[in-house]
Amino acid sequence: MVFENVLFDQSDGVAVIRMNRPKEMNTLDFGLTSDLLKALEVCWDDGGIRAVVITGSGRAFCAGGDVAAFYKSPDLGDTTRQMTKSFDPLISGIRRMGKPVIAMINGAAMGAGLSMAAACDLRICSSSATFRQAYTSVGLVPDGAWSLFVPLLIGFGRASELIFTDPVLDAKRALEIGLVNDVVNDSELEPTTLSLAKRLARGPVGSYAVAKDNLNRAMLTLLETQLEQERLGIMRAGRTKDAREGLEAMLNRRKPEFRGE
Repeated sequence: MVFENVLFDQSDGVAVIRMNRPKEMNTLDFGLTSDLLKALEVCWDDGGIRAVVITGSGRAFCAGGDVAAFYKSPDLGDTTRQMTKSFDPLISGIRRMGKPVIAMINGAAMGAGLSMAAACDLRICSSSATFRQAYTSVGLVPDGAWSLFVPLLIGFGRASELIFTDPVLDAKRALEIGLVNDVVNDSELEPTTLSLAKRLARGPVGSYAVAKDNLNRAMLTLLETQLEQERLGIMRAGRTKDAREGLEAMLNRRKPEFRGE
């Protein structure tokens, strides 16, 4: 299968899905989201693929949604609705895949990029990686099951802190609070992650699939409900004047002036 926005490699039972919009810091638009979903479907169907790695090209893992494209939309609420229609199946697909999925976080993971990383089974990041919730600072609300996965990883209190204060977390802090599983030097990120993926690919993948399904049933029974709740929430937030102001301020590199409208 040919992809326009994704690089896809497969060897030794491991598939590497590499988001390939480096100039845009791998921000998600309809094309990239569609290609990611197609790549996951290939991994699902191919019995020779026994572990999956998701990463980004260039200096970012994924810096969230394509803010410039969102801002150009005359109806931001409708655009967010359309985007979540393609993004939510991607999140569900990561969880439903009966194979280990590793996020290899090579740089900034923000907004929807953080949601995607949190949905993966394991997260390994470079020492220069950074993390940010990023939605509320532009007048939007998290989607991609952020409000389910992130609290499960770091706890309700810390997740609330990310929502209300939206700090930028470095790799060390992300490891301290449980947002990632491991931090390695930048030069060691790919060999370390691929070594783990190959080890998992040689493992009892049938048992992994059942165990992953058990985790989903125990911890993520509200996944589809939460995705729908977040979809409605980001549509509602997207129709506010604050959201339009937040996106404009980000594009112009200035502090937003929110009015609660």
